[in-house]
Amino acid sequence: MTSRFLGPLEVGPQGLGCMGMSQSYGAADEGESIATIHRALELGVTLLDTADVYGAGANEELVGRAIADRRDSVVLATKFGFVGGPGQVRGDAEYVRQACDASLERLGLDHIDLYYQHRVDPAVPIEETVGAMASLVEQGKVRYLGLSEASAASIRRAHAVHPIAALQSEWSLWTRDVEAEIAPTCFELGIGVVPFSPLGRGFLTGAVTSVEDLGEDDMRRRLPRFEQANFERNAAIVAVLRELAAGHGISAGQLALAWVQHRGATVVPIPGTKRRKYLEENVAAAAVELSAADLAAIDAAVPAVAGDRYTAEMLRLTDN
Repeated sequence: MTSRFLGPLEVGPQGLGCMGMSQSYGAADEGESIATIHRALELGVTLLDTADVYGAGANEELVGRAIADRRDSVVLATKFGFVGGPGQVRGDAEYVRQACDASLERLGLDHIDLYYQHRVDPAVPIEETVGAMASLVEQGKVRYLGLSEASAASIRRAHAVHPIAALQSEWSLWTRDVEAEIAPTCFELGIGVVPFSPLGRGFLTGAVTSVEDLGEDDMRRRLPRFEQANFERNAAIVAVLRELAAGHGISAGQLALAWVQHRGATVVPIPGTKRRKYLEENVAAAAVELSAADLAAIDAAVPAVAGDRYTAEMLRLTDN
């Protein structure tokens, strides 16, 4: 797999989101999750993405166990910022230091390759947060810094304090908000973009055909786009993708993922999965070539999305 760069950080063209291995998408299976991580590394996926909040720390512990004997093959990214109950974030300098030490302990590592602020704390100047993160770089605990779901203005302010290597945000055929200002700002400043949920939380693959396919504890049941009326309207997107994908001999999910990969040379999506079968399908999308005409046809054919990506409470936590 050809390398891409998040700032100066070299990674494979596609990463692996590990959140679903510990929360949000049904029952966990540690054996299959670890096997999936190992298979990802075999296939040239180097960027593994986790966070201290995923599974209340369990996901970092899982990833740490999976890479314990192959640390040199991994670019490990994790995030901090969520604390306590829903809607609570912290970005003060003291907490930044505490969170990093706790993550290193759970991961069993002596340094983190890419450390993100998971959400911007509106009560703390981002200069303070990034200044504390920069101190972690000086101490050797962190190599590179990132932000998640940050606005263009926050990105510029943060980057003026210390170089930001990557901005993580949702980006897919049904979530394109970043294209107006945020992605162009990153491209201008030499900051890589790491799209999470590039497959619309699995919806764009067509694997979920009804809300009833989702378990009672599946977090997607709480998202507006998965409400029954919106779900039925959004099914038209999958139908279009399947038709277009058939012309390339690939699946709808692979086409949707290839579209994200074609957003720019410094764009590295992190589709999440906890199964080797879906991992291998996702990785194959990195080899799909789409022409300018293909991309234009996809843009023109995909219907408008019904429903917001988050509830009002969840949207309140985003800075963009």
